[in-house]
Amino acid sequence: MHGGHFCILATGVDNLTIDNVRADADRDGFDIDCCKNVRISNCNINSPTDDGLCLKSSFALGYARITENVTITNCQVYGYDHGSLMDGTFKSEFIDEAPNVNHCITGRLKLGTESNGGFRNITISNCVFERSRGIAIETADGGLIEDVLFDNISMRDVTDTPFFIRLNARMRGPEGVPVGICRRITINNLNVYDVGGRPKSPELGAAMVMGIPGYYIEDLTLSNIRIYYRGGVSKDAIDKEVPQNIDTYPDPYRWHSMPAYGMYFRYVKGLRVNNVVLRYMNRDERPAFILDDVHNASFSHIDAQKGKDAPQFILKNVSNISIHEVNELDDVKLGKVEKKEL
Repeated sequence: MHGGHFCILATGVDNLTIDNVRADADRDGFDIDCCKNVRISNCNINSPTDDGLCLKSSFALGYARITENVTITNCQVYGYDHGSLMDGTFKSEFIDEAPNVNHCITGRLKLGTESNGGFRNITISNCVFERSRGIAIETADGGLIEDVLFDNISMRDVTDTPFFIRLNARMRGPEGVPVGICRRITINNLNVYDVGGRPKSPELGAAMVMGIPGYYIEDLTLSNIRIYYRGGVSKDAIDKEVPQNIDTYPDPYRWHSMPAYGMYFRYVKGLRVNNVVLRYMNRDERPAFILDDVHNASFSHIDAQKGKDAPQFILKNVSNISIHEVNELDDVKLGKVEKKEL
């Protein structure tokens, strides 16, 4: 399937099966919008200028309808030059010049941004990403995201962040809808090599998990994860304050740089990070982890590279933090902390 725009756009379709499809798209590969009971398997999708696999929950039907009960398995997502999946050449001459708003090779598997109805009971497993972005989970329009599982995921040559989880308040839809909810997300068995491969922005490679003031991402589990970052960023090259971007389009390019090379968490309650290895390929002066307004979090069995003068953690306005078997750090349990480096 060679798409001049979206290859598949399914809106309000229930009991949908997509199996063994090869798609080369100029925009999105597959858009699954307001659908229930969906099975996608054994597909190859190339989409250098937009999302490869995109679950949406828009207002296209004239009302909010949840996208739920979705399985995606044994799929491959690429961001090679348009048309080069179909002809088998897998060209990569199109570098950092993608003609979309973020000027970045895209690919990616995303929930959102259209999220009026929300997402529930989603499982993505045994998928491969290459020369593309990674995972995005976004509720921006008042929808619910809950019970989402990613398992056995491999990525290589990731053009910005391996995963981006965002709760914010763009609120594109009927007036009076409250800010959404994002909870019970698990990312397990994730292996990533060469993150921040976009030539102009290695400082944007960190995994990003962010709510907004008063609205927290809840019950997030990250386990069995290994990530190799491009690195090579000095502490003087990053923004001193991370902008809130409360009502903007939710996407990593809205942040020009991140103060952590590994994982950045802000406005999160109930965080479990276990068995994680973080490395960078070029010397990086940023810490591995930053927690800002994070509560009830545990980190265990962490092996994260760090620069000579960089802390492992920067903590700001946190409470109930447990650290166990993290590199050279002593085990510690912290109550309420305004600011601390470890």
